[in-house]
Amino acid sequence: MKYFSFLLFSLLISSLTIAQVKKPNIIFILADDLGIDGVGSYGADLYKTPVIDKLAKEGIRYTNAYTAPLCGPSRALILSGRYAFRTGAVNQDMTREMLPTVETFMPSILKKAGYTSSMIGKWGQLPLGPAEFGFDDYLRFFGSGVYESSTEKKEKYVLNGKDLVLKPNEYMPDLMHDHMVDFLSSHKKDPFYLYYSLVHVHGEIIATPDSKPGTTDFKELYTDNISYMDKLVGKLIKTLDSLKLRDNTMIVFFGDNGTAGQASVIGRVNGKKLIGKKGTMQEGGSLVPMIVNWPGVIKKPGVSTNLIDASDFLPTFAEIAGAPLPTNNILDGTSFAYQLKGGKGTPRDWIFTELGNDWYVRSANWKLTRSGDLYDMRKAPFEENLAVMDEKTLQEKQKLQAVMDKLNPAGGILDKGDGSGRHATKTKAKQKNQ
Repeated sequence: MKYFSFLLFSLLISSLTIAQVKKPNIIFILADDLGIDGVGSYGADLYKTPVIDKLAKEGIRYTNAYTAPLCGPSRALILSGRYAFRTGAVNQDMTREMLPTVETFMPSILKKAGYTSSMIGKWGQLPLGPAEFGFDDYLRFFGSGVYESSTEKKEKYVLNGKDLVLKPNEYMPDLMHDHMVDFLSSHKKDPFYLYYSLVHVHGEIIATPDSKPGTTDFKELYTDNISYMDKLVGKLIKTLDSLKLRDNTMIVFFGDNGTAGQASVIGRVNGKKLIGKKGTMQEGGSLVPMIVNWPGVIKKPGVSTNLIDASDFLPTFAEIAGAPLPTNNILDGTSFAYQLKGGKGTPRDWIFTELGNDWYVRSANWKLTRSGDLYDMRKAPFEENLAVMDEKTLQEKQKLQAVMDKLNPAGGILDKGDGSGRHATKTKAKQKNQ
């Protein structure tokens, strides 16, 4: 009897030890063209996002998270942890020139720690395909804002190497969700990394399955798309709960750049309009929503004003996964894992943003541009004003200039297009036709 009790106790201790060392799952949700004016918890006046807001309430909501202001360069930065002047991802076309023999993306790093990975959704302007950059599973579509096929155009997508066409009455966001459920169900015992690249809310903004029939008003349709995106995040969480994966899964919700087009014109945060939008080097181009939710690990939910650079995800996820970082290239990110675990560390003093042949370094209150202009950012994201130079502002400028000089983006890979960061081929064609 004593031997049986001892054996039972040993098995219990062993099972607890295994449970304690189980690596956490990582889900990175990337919303397309979603600025802070599209998320309720950030003070959005026009849109409600109850599911995302709940993630924020129970986790950490970051108010100073930045990325490149255009989708291709932003995604390259997130997955590589390296600035565009190093990788060449300075515009939408050059992003496609990156090679897996040169650049190591997130899934290849996490694979060394035993992670299985999936890319579901928009691959964007990234080169080749998800498999070539280390993803074990993927469903990718082509272009942006792909929702459904039409009589004029049959939308194509690829599922693990198999070319398929979106059927009539199929809604791409729902198809993505269904595949995501299949992936999670098949890897309940694996530590996994899911790069869930949402369709919403990139244009063309069309009706969702929940839209009122006949709706044509842009604001109403955009609101419907925000709501459907929030609904999909809720369905993901319910799936995690049903598979008993939620407690060991970290969820990161992030925008790939600021709000675009007409939505940026009407959007408001606590009654105020953001300065800048997608594709611009103003605050509204690169400041994006970022929420981290990690049950049982984040002990003090709340709001963080710490600076976050999109290059930080790679070293952070590697640290959480226990994966070694690659040594073949310079990495620009800084891990913020300690912030999530409530430990001590040193927050970033600055972030770097680049698009085309323009860039800036930004601290909490100041921004130094490539041209040497210093901006006062204390009223951002609603205003950014040229600083009045005095002894104090000169010191701030010198600090940021020292960062700029050390990075030396001008000595790296420059935009071979028109310098805007957008499609050089389209720009040349437009100029030719003028």
